[in-house]
Amino acid sequence: MNKVKTLKDIKQHLHHLEKDRLSPYATLSIQAVRRRDEAEIVDGHRENFSVDVDRILHSLAYSRYIDKTQVFYLIRNDHITHRVLHVQLVSKIGRTIGRLLGLNEDLIEAIALGHDIGHAPFGHDGEGFLSDLSKEYGLGNFLHNVQGVRFLEVIEKKGAGWNLSLQVLDGILCHNGEVHSPALYPDKSKDFARLEEEIRKVTDDPEFPIYPMTLEGCVVRMADTISYIGRDIEDAIRLGLIKRSEIPIDCRRRLGDTNGTIVYALVEDLIAESLKKAHISFSPEKADALKRLKDFNQQFIYTNPRAKNQTNKLRLMFELLFEEHHKDLKAGNDNSVIFREFLDGMSSQYRDNNPPAMIVRDFIAGMTDDYFLGQCQENLMPKIISGRY
Repeated sequence: MNKVKTLKDIKQHLHHLEKDRLSPYATLSIQAVRRRDEAEIVDGHRENFSVDVDRILHSLAYSRYIDKTQVFYLIRNDHITHRVLHVQLVSKIGRTIGRLLGLNEDLIEAIALGHDIGHAPFGHDGEGFLSDLSKEYGLGNFLHNVQGVRFLEVIEKKGAGWNLSLQVLDGILCHNGEVHSPALYPDKSKDFARLEEEIRKVTDDPEFPIYPMTLEGCVVRMADTISYIGRDIEDAIRLGLIKRSEIPIDCRRRLGDTNGTIVYALVEDLIAESLKKAHISFSPEKADALKRLKDFNQQFIYTNPRAKNQTNKLRLMFELLFEEHHKDLKAGNDNSVIFREFLDGMSSQYRDNNPPAMIVRDFIAGMTDDYFLGQCQENLMPKIISGRY
């Protein structure tokens, strides 16, 4: 028997199983839309969103998750959450919800694993520093969700991009779990032109509301919140920033006071409220408790002065490093690290279509925390020369 034909038959069988097994509100693999058709996908044995999972996993941007800050930075503690663990937790929680709601787990996994790929070093603080610099250099706001789409479409593979499906890119763009949403309704009327329009609008106005086009994307957005809200509390307790007894009593009563109980309560509630529906939502009671918990985290964790005592130093380092690399590009300094480690081999399309400030922003946005600090050491610190000049 022809092996290729057998694999195609299996793939076709999986398509039929999806149609029979999944919810009528799920996104089927055959519904995936790409900018370019590829024989590898059309004729291959893997289903569409499974291909996207693999491509994200094998991207250079994904490998850099390993040393990207989640919330707490510049602290030596091996048990504090890093970005790589966060995206794995989002994927696990999202797939659990998706399985019970009869949704496409491959699509959920792809969005979840890629959703934070655009984060700058040092988490949301780094994002803010880079956004201020972007505006200063005439680029507009820098947003990690927009940068995630940019990495995967414009920068990866030396400027060729991964040709991911619209549904995955849209889920990454619209994943923002920091925005409190008791309920989410898919915005189905999207194509690549609409994706680009939303990128422009949210770049101009970060408060511009955007919503995922699929129910799977909505699940990831909720899973993002569920995965970090209790985990950040555990990290803050471990670092001595807060005490467990300080969690608001009504939140403890409705959700529990550990990451495990909080995750379980929110996942169970979300599933119960969303079964056989074209949208997903929390119950009013759990949504209110979640909002209270977000406000608590914002006040006592994310803006805690004890966790922000090196913010001004970091801001200055971002400014100086950006300026240094920008000068190197403008001067055509081929010995600069931005030429050697970022632009070398990059497509002419990328080089020609992006001003120096955008190239510098892309370079810095992709750095891990340690690489950023190493760049500052190399480019901004004076070097002691032995012997003679």
